[in-house]
Amino acid sequence: MSDVNSTAPSDCSKHLLDRRSESPQRPSKVVRTDDLSDGEQQESVASETMSQNPRIQRYLVAVEYIGTRFSGSQQQLNCRTVVGALQEAFHKFIGQPVSIFCSSRTDAGVHALSNVCHVDVERISKRKPGEVLPPHEPAVVQRAVNHFLQKNEGDVIVIDVRCVPPDFHSRYKAQERTYFYRLLSGPELLSSFEKDRAWHVPEDLDLLAMQEACRVLVGHHDFSSFRAAGCQANSPIRTLDELCVSEVPPTPYFPSIAGQGFGIRRRHRCFVVTARARSFLYHQVRLLVGVLKCVGTGDLTVPDVERILNAKTVTAASPMAPACGLYLGNVKYDLLP
Repeated sequence: MSDVNSTAPSDCSKHLLDRRSESPQRPSKVVRTDDLSDGEQQESVASETMSQNPRIQRYLVAVEYIGTRFSGSQQQLNCRTVVGALQEAFHKFIGQPVSIFCSSRTDAGVHALSNVCHVDVERISKRKPGEVLPPHEPAVVQRAVNHFLQKNEGDVIVIDVRCVPPDFHSRYKAQERTYFYRLLSGPELLSSFEKDRAWHVPEDLDLLAMQEACRVLVGHHDFSSFRAAGCQANSPIRTLDELCVSEVPPTPYFPSIAGQGFGIRRRHRCFVVTARARSFLYHQVRLLVGVLKCVGTGDLTVPDVERILNAKTVTAASPMAPACGLYLGNVKYDLLP
C-alpha cells in the first residue's frame, strides 16, 4: 500500500495467495471464537452489550500514530497508550467517558499508518442535561477529537470516521491486516530523522535472497516458530496471504541530493517488508523479519528458513526484529461506499 516507487528492479514478486473460501459475511451478531482467547471473547460480549441502546451511535475511527512514546495501543494502568489518549480526547469532546475497542493491538514502539477502532457515543445536550440529541456527523467527530489530541503530544491523529451499525466490531469484522517493516542498510550512522522509525542494519542486505525466503514462508502453515511466548491465540495455524521485500527510496521527505560533496550525507538503502493476512500471531511479523534479515546478511540460507518453519518452536527462529521498524499499514473491511 505504499505509493513510493521502487528504486531497485521491481521484482518484489508479491507472492499472492488465492483466498480460501472463507466468507467475510458473517451473521451480524455472531463472532468467530475459534481463534480468540477468553479475554477477547469477553471483550466482544462487552462491546455488543454497550451497543444495545438505540440512542447510541457507533463510530468506526481510523487513527495514525507514532508509537515511540506509547506503551502500546491497549489501555494499561499508569501507562500512556493509544486507546488511553483517544478515550481522554473523546471524554473532553462529549463530556462523558467512553470505551474504545481497537482492531489490532500494537506493542510499545510500533507505529500505525492506519489502525481502526470503534466507539459508542450518546450525544447529550450540555445546555439541557439529560436531553439526547441526534448523533454528530463523522466529520464533526474527527475535527473535535483531533482538536483535543493535538493538545496532548500530537503523536496520534484521527484520519477517518464513519458511522456503522451497532453490532459492527472493529476487531472481528476485519477481513485482513497489512503490516510494513522498514530496514535501513548501510554502515553510516542512522539519521536523526529516522530515529525510532526503522531498524538500522549496518551490513549489506541481499534483496534476491530475502525474496526467495519469502516464497518459503507465504501461505497456510503452522507458524509456531514465529509465535512469541505469551501468545493467547488458540491455534498457531495462519494463512500468510502476502510476504514480500522491496527496495524503496531511503527518505520520503526531501528530494535526493546527488554527488559526494562536503556536507552531503550518504544515504542508506531502504527495504520494506510487507506482510498481509487476516490475522497474525503475537510478534509474528517481527519474528518473520528477524529471519529475513538474517537471510539478507548471509547468516541464514533459504533451506535454513524451511528448517525453522518446520521446527515449530520459537527457539529455532532468529532474534526478533525491534519494534521501531514496524508499521500497521491498513485494516480492511467490507464497507458500503
